[in-house]
Amino acid sequence: MLTWKEVINFAVKGNPKPDRRVEKTNEEWQEILSPEQFRVTRNKGTEAPHSGTLCSIHESGKYNCVCCDNPLFDSTIKFESGTGWPSFTQPVKQNAIKYEKDTAFGMVRVEVMCNTCDAHLGHVFPDGPEPSGLRYCINSESMKLEPAAADKKERI
Repeated sequence: MLTWKEVINFAVKGNPKPDRRVEKTNEEWQEILSPEQFRVTRNKGTEAPHSGTLCSIHESGKYNCVCCDNPLFDSTIKFESGTGWPSFTQPVKQNAIKYEKDTAFGMVRVEVMCNTCDAHLGHVFPDGPEPSGLRYCINSESMKLEPAAADKKERI
């Protein structure tokens, strides 16, 4: 389980190596992403609070990067933070997420990105529930939900 100390260590000293890398030009990203997905993931945008479709969804499954399909979060660690964005306590794997110090807007935060394709996802904060105490505050536009196998069968 990742801790705030480990998150800060990654942001300062370097991130874990991803399992694979996906690199595309901005033109290639624009061909596969909606304008809003591109703004959020490639230009470090933020969707308005309570506007994202994944904010209030609680189906079981994996939340994957909308750009490269890298698994990021599992529905079992999603929680209601009251912030207006989907919130999670841990990534699915330690090397799924990339961390960088963010000093934009006159504050110091830790930006989280997909470690496979560098898509901006949101930020992580040390005010989440125990046992990790982490709150990954993630834009809905940066993810897609891959329903669990049981949920897929129910839809057929």
